[in-house]
Amino acid sequence: MKKVAVIGSGSWGTALSIVLADNGYSVQLWGHRQNQIDEINSSHTNQRYLPGITLSDQIIASSDMKLVLKEVDMVLIVVPTKAMREVLTNIRENLDHSVIFVHGSKGIEPGSSKRISELIEEEIPNDKRQGVVVLSGPSHAEEVCLRHPTTVAVASHSLEAARKVQDAFINNHFRVYTNDDIVGVEIGGALKNIIALGAGISDGLGYGDNAKAALITRGLAEIARLGTKLGANPLTFIGLAGMGDLIVTCTSIHSRNWRCGHLLGKGHTLEEALNEMGMVVEGVRTTKAAYLLAQQENVELPITTAIYNVLFEGKSPKQAVDELMNRDKKDEIGPLFEMLQDKFSQ
Repeated sequence: MKKVAVIGSGSWGTALSIVLADNGYSVQLWGHRQNQIDEINSSHTNQRYLPGITLSDQIIASSDMKLVLKEVDMVLIVVPTKAMREVLTNIRENLDHSVIFVHGSKGIEPGSSKRISELIEEEIPNDKRQGVVVLSGPSHAEEVCLRHPTTVAVASHSLEAARKVQDAFINNHFRVYTNDDIVGVEIGGALKNIIALGAGISDGLGYGDNAKAALITRGLAEIARLGTKLGANPLTFIGLAGMGDLIVTCTSIHSRNWRCGHLLGKGHTLEEALNEMGMVVEGVRTTKAAYLLAQQENVELPITTAIYNVLFEGKSPKQAVDELMNRDKKDEIGPLFEMLQDKFSQ
């Protein structure tokens, strides 16, 4: 594979384009803003999303989907969940051969409660895809583009496809592991954004490290609870796409979800917080999707429910925290042990 289409010219799509260009690939980057396309091609920069970073001349941008997809071996999709179906329709109408599909988006579609790989399989015919792979892990674009050490996982039902994607991305500063648990990797990547909103809220309220550590730990437990119910391997959640991504998203100033939550904790409304962010905060939509999915699957997600109530029901962050702290007494290890027993006795 020497020619790759990257669909989405935001920070993460551009950062992954840099990795691919470093590895000798010709990258055809699709975006929908012509001024951004012109900047990438003329100045080799993408100042809105990655200020101060110079892009390789092997990265060519275009708003013409047919041109971007011409003769590529792999299509990497990195767009917000809300735009996914529209973008997939555009790809389907302009792709004339079979490719490996990879996605680096982290979310669940509200309404359908479907993961991104399911949307790809639903919208792209079998004769146009050789496999579907998800790339996820603790990986802020701002650090990847600086070639700071980063490690991610690629997961697929097809080990052959996962290994091809591993080969395409791995280098001495971007390490890639394979995983066959696509459900767990996608659920971990999506739901960590919800917990990061909560971590930001906690910090905004001034609650300190004890509260945030508890939130991250119990957040991981409920991510694993829902993921396992959906068929994931519970061990995935102590890996890069689970614990790793959760830690970095809950603790870093690069995290949009943490920053949005921090504004909420400081007293801003959701509308005010999103306006100040100026970029997509994937955890907001994912909170609604996960809340509804948990109800469908009869899975208890107390932190997700609390954040849902803050975002969409007008509950104050302080009241939501108080209610979490005053829930009925629980056993910590027993439910996790039962989850592992149930999974590995099958």
